[in-house]
Amino acid sequence: MLRASFSGISTALSALQANQKRLDIIGQNLSNMNTPGYTRQQLETSSLNYSHPVSHYTNGSEITVGFGVYMDRVSQIRDPYLDVQYRSQMNKSSYTDSMQTALDSLARVLDESNISGIRDAFSDIQAALTDMQDLPKVDNAVYESELRARMQALTNLLNQSAKQIHDAEKAEFDRLNGAGTSEEGAEQKVNDILRQIGDLNITIKKNQIFNQPSLELMDERNLLLDELASYLPIEVTYYKDAAHSGTYTAPDGSIRDKGYEYDKNGNVIGKKEWPDDLRVTMDYTDAQGVSHTLVLVNGTEGGKDQNYGSMTVVGDRSDPTKVSVTLNSSPNMDGTTGLEATANFSASESQLKGGSIQASLDMLGKTGTGQTIPGTQTQDKVRGYEYYIKQLDLLAKTFADTMNTINNDPNIAATPGGALLEAQGGGGITAENISISQDWISGAAKIASGSSNRTDVILEMLNSMSKTYTDLGNNSYSDFMNNVSVTLASDSSSNQTSLKTDVIVLNGIHNSRDSVSGVSLDEEAANMMAFSSAYNAASRLMTAFDEALDRLINNTGLVGR
Repeated sequence: MLRASFSGISTALSALQANQKRLDIIGQNLSNMNTPGYTRQQLETSSLNYSHPVSHYTNGSEITVGFGVYMDRVSQIRDPYLDVQYRSQMNKSSYTDSMQTALDSLARVLDESNISGIRDAFSDIQAALTDMQDLPKVDNAVYESELRARMQALTNLLNQSAKQIHDAEKAEFDRLNGAGTSEEGAEQKVNDILRQIGDLNITIKKNQIFNQPSLELMDERNLLLDELASYLPIEVTYYKDAAHSGTYTAPDGSIRDKGYEYDKNGNVIGKKEWPDDLRVTMDYTDAQGVSHTLVLVNGTEGGKDQNYGSMTVVGDRSDPTKVSVTLNSSPNMDGTTGLEATANFSASESQLKGGSIQASLDMLGKTGTGQTIPGTQTQDKVRGYEYYIKQLDLLAKTFADTMNTINNDPNIAATPGGALLEAQGGGGITAENISISQDWISGAAKIASGSSNRTDVILEMLNSMSKTYTDLGNNSYSDFMNNVSVTLASDSSSNQTSLKTDVIVLNGIHNSRDSVSGVSLDEEAANMMAFSSAYNAASRLMTAFDEALDRLINNTGLVGR
């Protein structure tokens, strides 16, 4: 019994077509070696065979042979586990990177020159007081004017440092909000990414339903997911929609799987081919430490503009420490059991597990007390902008209160001399508003004379310059500034070490992912040679079948001619 006359040629043809397609894919891979986010593609094939009921009645002497190769689809070579690892590490790295950006902005304010400037200002005040302890100089207006000028220099330095930290806070707020700036903030970027992923979900699924792979669109979506992971701690899952997953009850009462086709007798006759949807979720803990889940992108459910959530930054740039972030789930997930419709995040509310957004919230709202924030389970362990502002405020208030108290203490001064330092504009004294009092400038206030000795007030002021204060951690003014500088340097060094470690791990995962999904010139060249040889072999096979068929048609039955 002979096989069908042209079956051999069909077999060779399928091999030619498959290897031609493989060579086309190699060309596509090589042309996109340097395309950001491109994933190496491959051809999935299966053996082509036909069966017929007549085979059940053969005598068994026939050996079944296939009829070539079937091209199933073109797919991407990706490792989902490495994607999960990469995005998780990206989230950690982005947190420490954003923290370092904030700490660097603080370092520019409280750098060695500024710290030295404040310390030198205290030294200049001490030198002026040392000069004034001589009796002839106590009531000399020239020396008092020199002391006032040196105190004015100190207040100017404190004002400037505090203003620069507040400006850094506003810049941090702008990185979240982006309104009124030339660059987009995290709010605009996250919302744009969520919208693009939601729209790509719909486009990709529609294309796949009509047997169009849309692999390049999937690459674009993966790039967006990687970028989103730098802002928020996301998790990505693939699933079948409700119409094609789970079970249902058939008319005969049997439980059937929606993923398979059944005949009238309830026997499985095939698997339903239906593309996966992609869901993006985010786990977080609320202020009481309870874990929750928010769905940011919910596949293709609900249709365009209804399958993704949004982010809103709440706060005022004039008071950036009160900033918070509201994340809303995909509209079609509202009210779903076990899932949240919305969540608020700040330094004291719900906490993200990483990402640049949480880093900004921590730097703006936390003060490094090391204690649990009242009414929450959240630890205030990040020394943010407000920590360093409070340190400068504490220094300014302690210095002003000490000088004013000495100048008005009846046990030291013969007659109260009035306030030497005050808060410009009223209120409590801070680093930003400390200034020389208007009374001292106008002459209504002055350095008082001592009650028992005319130099008692000056001597007490001079003694206060080297004295240690409980409010300043048992430090003098100058030592306190050194301590602030060391604390900032320690925070920055520790964070730099964490950032370096995070980046090394991230690069390692990235290299591992590239080794799987990236295009290798050597590997593609080797494949090109193998598939080219296979193509040539299939061509020779077709020639052999053609020659056999020619012999069969033209020479069979010509015996005796």
